[in-house]
Amino acid sequence: MPKLQPTLEVVPEKPETGLDSAETKKSAGEESQLDAIIIEIGQFGRFQIFNYLLLCLPIICNAFYSISFVFTAGDVLHRCNIPQCDGLGTSYDEPFLNFTIPHRHGNWDQCQHYAVRSDLVGATTCNASNFDPGQRVSCEAGFKLKSDDNTIASEFGIFCADQWKLSLVGTVNNIGQFVGIPLGGYLADRYGRKFILVAAGILSSFAGLARSHAPEYYSFLSLEFLDMAVGSTLFPTAFLLAVELVGPQHRVVAATMISLTYGLAEAFMGYLANYLRDWRVLLRVLYTPALLHLIFICLLPESVRWLLSQSKELDAKATLRRVARVNRKELPEHKLNELIRSNRRLVAQSSAPGGHYSVRQIFQALGCRTALCCFVWFTHTLIALGLSLNSTQLSGSKFENFSMTGFMQLPGILMATTLMNWIGRRWALSSCQFTCAALLLAVAATDEAFPLTSSILYFLAKMTSTGSFMILYFFTSEIFPTNCRNSMLSFCSSVGRFGSMLAPQTTLLIVHYQYAPHLLFALFGFTCSGLALFFPETTNKVLPTTLAEARALDKSIPKTKVAKSSA
Repeated sequence: MPKLQPTLEVVPEKPETGLDSAETKKSAGEESQLDAIIIEIGQFGRFQIFNYLLLCLPIICNAFYSISFVFTAGDVLHRCNIPQCDGLGTSYDEPFLNFTIPHRHGNWDQCQHYAVRSDLVGATTCNASNFDPGQRVSCEAGFKLKSDDNTIASEFGIFCADQWKLSLVGTVNNIGQFVGIPLGGYLADRYGRKFILVAAGILSSFAGLARSHAPEYYSFLSLEFLDMAVGSTLFPTAFLLAVELVGPQHRVVAATMISLTYGLAEAFMGYLANYLRDWRVLLRVLYTPALLHLIFICLLPESVRWLLSQSKELDAKATLRRVARVNRKELPEHKLNELIRSNRRLVAQSSAPGGHYSVRQIFQALGCRTALCCFVWFTHTLIALGLSLNSTQLSGSKFENFSMTGFMQLPGILMATTLMNWIGRRWALSSCQFTCAALLLAVAATDEAFPLTSSILYFLAKMTSTGSFMILYFFTSEIFPTNCRNSMLSFCSSVGRFGSMLAPQTTLLIVHYQYAPHLLFALFGFTCSGLALFFPETTNKVLPTTLAEARALDKSIPKTKVAKSSA
């Protein structure tokens, strides 16, 4: 079997000129020294595997918390209670509904019933002749529920004219993410990935458990916002820490493992919600495990790249020695000293004061790339969340349909991994978005004549959307420099939350045209597919450390070429 040698050769693709070019080549070579050390002590050995198991906790928690409102604030199928006919023993479906309640979209109307004839007001008998089909009135005697689901809709009496309150929960959830993701990214770049994971996990657990005791709607809504404001940074921070723990040849594997975990967590939540039909119990089961983030204080190491960017050299050396020891590899001291010397030169020549770039510096250097990244994130969140939310409207069990969207993420992630290695990041991203948009058009075209085929195409669209999202997360972590990588990933992700804020409202378009959401998603998908080709290619390239390196990606940044020899 071939074996990787602990050396990296930096091979420039094109000759470059100017001061930025010289700085880029030099810093790229210095950054490759860390990659060389990681290759020597194990790119994905026991140490990385153990830490990946730890990082599954914040990934699973984020998967639960970001979309649990689908079940806690879900609508419960209901109809008007008919005093003349309903009693303690009656259920949602009864024969007398044929002459007491009109049909609407294939179900009993949820908010109206036929009026009792004016000359028979006060009658207590349940006869068809007592009701006037030509006159409809709103529910005045309460509601009959189809199932025993206990959501905030059934407990707080949110029906008919108040149903906007249910969709507002999803919007507030994403507003919390809009606030929390950039704030968490900034704090993670300032104070470290590990600190933010511990703080966000614990605070989110407290907020979720408090929400399970909410006495009324508005306290529930406030705690929903607080939960996401403190906990939404769990996924991007864990994702970056996972990518920064491994060598350049295993970043795709690292991202794949994280994304697979997220998809499985979503699928599992669908089955869990089906078993736990009480929203209070469901929240307590989902949020209690987040308290385990406390063990990260002792077990989880800080990112070596972040430690070096903050000139915390002793901590960085200690972590690398620990990696070598756990992976049972040798790490010569002179290589550590050489890494520290090169890192000091890199930090000294960086224009970031105190190791951090200002917002002005970032946008002057990478303004167009950042704007493009924000639009692509907006499109992905709009389509991804829109498809998940609309899955509960498909025929069959809403729990099983939701879980199916989670399971369909798994082949989507594996497909994205293959495409990234085969055709590169840019073309993989563009291809997935184009395919998703085309499938959504096919869903609208086949739904009436071939409903089963349409459902299959719908889940395939979810699969390609997930693959595209996985590529985007990976791509964004490679096109920005180390000192602002988490901040920029969080910024782009937070701007993208406008898409997920809009997604719950797209169902309102169905009143005008049944497939309007599909057409809207397809329009954005095709646009995103074309614009994604303007990103720089980053496949097998050194992670940029400075703004000059990141800017040079648009031209040509040196690739990491790993020498191989026979075992």
